[in-house]
Amino acid sequence: MKKLLVVFLVAGLAMAACSAPASTSTPPPTGTAALVPPATQPPAASQAPGITSAPSATNALSTTNAAATPTTAAAPATTAPAATGQAVAIDPTRYTFVQVAQGFHAPVLVTNAGDGTGRLFVVEQGGTIRVVQNGAVLPQPFIDLTSLVTHGGSEEGLLGLAFDPHYAQSGQFYVDYTDVNGNSHVARYHVSAADPNVADPASGQDLLQVQQPPYPNHKGGNIVFGPDGYLYVSLGDGGSEGDPNLTSQNQGLLLGKLLRIDVSGGGAKYRVPPTNPFVGQSGVKPEIWAYGLRNPWRVTFDRATGDLWIGDVGQDTYEEIDYQPAGDKGGENYGWSFMEGLHPYKGQPLAGVTLVPPIAEYTHQEGGCAVTGGYVYRGPSLPELNGVYIFGDFCSGLTWTLARAGGQWQRTLFLNTGFQISSFGVDEAGELYVCHYGAGAIYKLARAS
Repeated sequence: MKKLLVVFLVAGLAMAACSAPASTSTPPPTGTAALVPPATQPPAASQAPGITSAPSATNALSTTNAAATPTTAAAPATTAPAATGQAVAIDPTRYTFVQVAQGFHAPVLVTNAGDGTGRLFVVEQGGTIRVVQNGAVLPQPFIDLTSLVTHGGSEEGLLGLAFDPHYAQSGQFYVDYTDVNGNSHVARYHVSAADPNVADPASGQDLLQVQQPPYPNHKGGNIVFGPDGYLYVSLGDGGSEGDPNLTSQNQGLLLGKLLRIDVSGGGAKYRVPPTNPFVGQSGVKPEIWAYGLRNPWRVTFDRATGDLWIGDVGQDTYEEIDYQPAGDKGGENYGWSFMEGLHPYKGQPLAGVTLVPPIAEYTHQEGGCAVTGGYVYRGPSLPELNGVYIFGDFCSGLTWTLARAGGQWQRTLFLNTGFQISSFGVDEAGELYVCHYGAGAIYKLARAS
């Protein structure tokens, strides 16, 4: 369990001294696997960081705003980047993260309901969801699922939350959690009729259950609705180290995959979209949208373009960001455990197997040990960041921007937060937030005064 040990030890240390190159372009892929660029040649249709044990708030890294680590002296561009995320010069000293709420226990997600109320919902790994309304954390949880959820492993617990795209009318939302036996579930719940800030725990419908190996890590747990109305579910490879059961490449299993399912029927089961890439193929789970993932920790869609972004946690050396452009037909194989990032890891794919490389990677020596996928910024407060993807690392607290430059993806160091970044999130307007896991606080990206 080398990865877990490394994360556990590093998480308690201040990582502000970690350095990273100001800007890097993704190098050409190395190794012998057949690789295809993700944005131009998708394959034919043919489970924090895992959340790791963290110090208590009293021993956590400082919760004060860390000074920005500049990557360029150039002033920000005066016009917003294109919707596709063209790179612009960004001066990180002009930005900071401002605390907006605190007092949470192991927050792993902050999101919104899209219902016009302006509320934030914060998922606590132990099994509760809290409401932040008008800047105040409400005393009663939105829902308490602690009797169903196990938090015995560092990457288990209540891990995901997604509100129905028509939540204002339906009152339905979905959660992803590991149960007392360590198995993964996706369940539907309904808000109570009496109070919009309290859900009905008796309304639960268990839609998807996935048996997990007897390891406490690599559960994935992200759920998000795509612009197509389908629910996307991330599952890691099931744990231990180095994918010992070779689950990620096994298309007869759901582990190590990104799933796409239709939950719109309202019944106790889901449907498989007929346009999923592997429907009708013998021995292949039809729920699979993409595979070859190790532990996809935070999967998001660009609210303006529909592009899909995946932060996939690496093994011992490399962390990666994967990408699918809007309109993609699915079916990508992102390479684990043949590849770690752009580098060969274990074994060789069969002849004819096409692997899709990440659009960006970074090393543990450069910037931490566990990537936390982020969001493409679309908020009104910082228009010069429009179209820029922002992500970070749980262990180091470093954040980066990612955008295209001259036809290549360019990753640039942004802010050195000093946080344990367990998740990013957005509000209804598209403003960006971050969860500081050990300190139990939520911060918002803002312009520095």
